[in-house]
Amino acid sequence: MLTLSAGAAHAQDASTHTAEANRAVLDVLPFEDRTDFENAERGLIAKPDNKTITNAEGDVVYDIGAFDFLAGTEAPATANPSLWRQGQLNRISGLFKVTDGIYQVRGYDLSVMSFIRGENGWIVIDPLISTEPARAGFELLKQHVADLPVSAVIFTHSHADHFGGVKGIISKEEVQERDVPIIAPEGFYDAAVGENLIAGNAMSRRASYMFGNLLPKGPKGSIGAGLGNTTSAGTITILEPTRVISGPPAEPIETSVDGVEMTFLNTPGAEAPAELMFYLPESNAMMQAEEINHVMHNLYTLRGAKVRSGDLWAKYIHEVIKQFGDEVETSFGSHHWPVWGNAAINEFWRKQRDTYRYLHDEVLRLANKGQTMDEIAENIELPESLASEFANRGYYGSVSHNAKAQYQLYFGWFSGNPAELNPLPPVEEGEKFVEYAGGAEELIRKARADYEAGEYRWAATALNHLVFAQPDNETAKELLADVLTQMGYQSENGPWRNFYLTGAKELRNGVAAGMMPNTRSTDIIRSLPIDKYLDYLAVRLDHPKAAKANVDLDLNIVMPDVDTRFTLDVANGVLNYDIGKQDDDADATVTIDRAVLDAINLKQRTFPEAMKAGDIEIEGDQEAFMSFLGLLDSFDFGFNIVTP
Repeated sequence: MLTLSAGAAHAQDASTHTAEANRAVLDVLPFEDRTDFENAERGLIAKPDNKTITNAEGDVVYDIGAFDFLAGTEAPATANPSLWRQGQLNRISGLFKVTDGIYQVRGYDLSVMSFIRGENGWIVIDPLISTEPARAGFELLKQHVADLPVSAVIFTHSHADHFGGVKGIISKEEVQERDVPIIAPEGFYDAAVGENLIAGNAMSRRASYMFGNLLPKGPKGSIGAGLGNTTSAGTITILEPTRVISGPPAEPIETSVDGVEMTFLNTPGAEAPAELMFYLPESNAMMQAEEINHVMHNLYTLRGAKVRSGDLWAKYIHEVIKQFGDEVETSFGSHHWPVWGNAAINEFWRKQRDTYRYLHDEVLRLANKGQTMDEIAENIELPESLASEFANRGYYGSVSHNAKAQYQLYFGWFSGNPAELNPLPPVEEGEKFVEYAGGAEELIRKARADYEAGEYRWAATALNHLVFAQPDNETAKELLADVLTQMGYQSENGPWRNFYLTGAKELRNGVAAGMMPNTRSTDIIRSLPIDKYLDYLAVRLDHPKAAKANVDLDLNIVMPDVDTRFTLDVANGVLNYDIGKQDDDADATVTIDRAVLDAINLKQRTFPEAMKAGDIEIEGDQEAFMSFLGLLDSFDFGFNIVTP
């Protein structure tokens, strides 16, 4: 087995090539422009008294000061100066006045929580990921501005960082007692409770890479995720909307919320499946939600999700410009800092719009000329007028993976080249690649030469093949970790940096747990519509096992506490269900309260325990039900990513 050279042994320092690449960034962008810093600090009322936010057990669920190392410092050689600058802006935290009657708490989570003064209290917009940071932020507002109750809550969209902390500011009982409106766009609730379930385990594992949850915070670790610093790890909750904003996309819906006039626009299918923006005519202020940001956003998110349409995204921003561009004076959103002044806002909006328009349309132009997804991602560049704007830089999305997303949106994964139609899986492909390269030692020799030459992209590809062919080859894993580290140090994109550095960490140390949000929270599980729960059950079925055993069974399920009944039918290796139906010929009828099922799903109880306690009743073939339970698979969060 070969050992690492002296040069490769210090891979956690920036290589000469990385240092030069990062220095070169300083000549590309207008770092002398301090407008963003002035805006991010404008209106500061109070900084947090305590920078560590803890849960009831005393565990730290969010550290506001974790990124303080960024303050007032120049980017080291181990960080792209552009991403370092974005991290400096995101770490500016506290309570801010946006304009008369509008305030924000920033830096308390990945997202921003906003407040509008209503006639009877505070209208709260997007109460962060978890209850503990939301509660701390709301207390800061009440302490320094006005100690008023929540008079309304607005969820702008269906991602957890915009609703999960709601019970930190108001309880379900208080909502019911005081008739507090909970406002959300059409489709919000189903999307919110269902998004992280069906593919939730894989999505959460990849999110731990994306948001740097497993990395130390520092110049050689995470310096943020671009969209914000990182995610909190507190208690995720949800309240069902009492008032749904429905109507055709981008059509204005004028209404009043606690005495404040608002014009809502539904914008589904761009940044989120369900989303809205709204305009405040009395303040000439636009709440842009997450459709307009101080980053190029994701047309595909690296944690895994459905591809988003740059065409829709651009058209929604275009509608905002047409409807409110003439009069707007303040624009604030669900992330980052506001923009003030009509001219500045219109320029900001137009260039955000044109970034998504350019990406979408240019990908289609190049695809129609015969370029493949990877070729387009390599060749496409934003024009200088867009690329020179910090708000359009790829701190969260990137030109590369967004271009691939638009290709995938229209053409899927296949390039059209038949040689790529049925490639070998990673392990088998790796073994053949190593064989063709002349064996492991020869491949490592060549990869080390590429590493020393700064040819990191190809070295990563070659070494990845070797690691999958020989996962016990420590030299290959160490060298690949060194390569990924340099790629992370050079990345302008926050999630790219976090992915590279997390991959390097796991190659060196294996999979370890980290602080991150748990979207399988009590509230989310208990809020699941029964069809979403049954869809998840169908995914958990071990399909080959059921098919091989020729399982053919029918079960009736009755849930008395929610007055629900349905059938489960397992045959041909799949699970089908019918809600509101019972089968006279079922193998068994199982009576179980939804509350008991939720407790089992939350791992607070087990099926055998519930049956022994008499909380599950079975009429008919009890063995059929037990057989069904034996077919349900479980998912391990810590599955391998950078090794087979």
